Amino acid sequence: MGGGFGRKSRADWAVQTALLAQKVGRPIKLIWTREEDVRQDYYRPAVLSRFRAALDANGRPTAWENTYVEKMEPVEAPVIPYAVGARDIGAVSSPTHIPYGAWRSVDHSSHGFFVESFIDELAAAANQDPVVYRDSLLEEQPRLRAVLRRAQEESSWGSDLGPNRGRGVALQESFGSIVAHVVEVTVADDQVKVDRVVSAADPGFAISPDGFVAQIESGIIYGLTAALYGEITIENGRAKQSNFTDYPALRMSAAPEIEVHVINSGYAIGGAGEPGTPGIAPALANAIFDATGKRLRRLPIEGQSFNA
Repeated sequence: MGGGFGRKSRADWAVQTALLAQKVGRPIKLIWTREEDVRQDYYRPAVLSRFRAALDANGRPTAWENTYVEKMEPVEAPVIPYAVGARDIGAVSSPTHIPYGAWRSVDHSSHGFFVESFIDELAAAANQDPVVYRDSLLEEQPRLRAVLRRAQEESSWGSDLGPNRGRGVALQESFGSIVAHVVEVTVADDQVKVDRVVSAADPGFAISPDGFVAQIESGIIYGLTAALYGEITIENGRAKQSNFTDYPALRMSAAPEIEVHVINSGYAIGGAGEPGTPGIAPALANAIFDATGKRLRRLPIEGQSFNA
């Protein structure tokens, strides 16, 4: 019972418990302190990605080049829903000798941040609205286009938010479900307040609508925590962070208003527990760009300057 978010796929704690029970000759209950838990983890792998693209006179991509530097070849890298012309996608392995494991939405989280951030950059380079630009590249993807348009409608996309505020969008398919997020932020003195998240989600068919919405909401909060604060630094072979004092989580007082709009499209039933996470970081970063003119190309966001 309870959430593992990928950590339960590793059984080192079970082996440790068995060895200790064998040593003392009776059943035991092993409980790690939070400090032990944070410092003995299998971490989300660090990933780097480089992009280049060519645009025609109308701002549409005619060529797309993308190289990943990661622990292994990212299986999601070739999966780009947009019509981007000729593609050259590759990967370079870069072992770090840091234990890595599954993380909620696995490689979709990094892939979504990269692609949806870069598509936003292309929209800006083409001097086009980010939603309109994405929509124009989804002519052969009616299901994704429908989700994007629903998020556009429900979020009142294009309405004026006022000074120091911004709105960003991201669209991601993962685990058979499609989710579009629109994030609204207020930025002042290099501090970000996430005001509102409006999401449209198509799982094919939501068997338990309330449960599905709860999972998407959970994925949003999980993704915002990682995007804002989620950093593990290794020094002298060990993690510096140890508890919520230096590895914070998003508090209820800082949580945004969240709306989730479910689309029952009739396609094959997809997942619920993970698809809410991948698109939230790029939508947040794109909202910060809209508010400040500063493009963020790394995570987490905390500690970065937003001066354009």
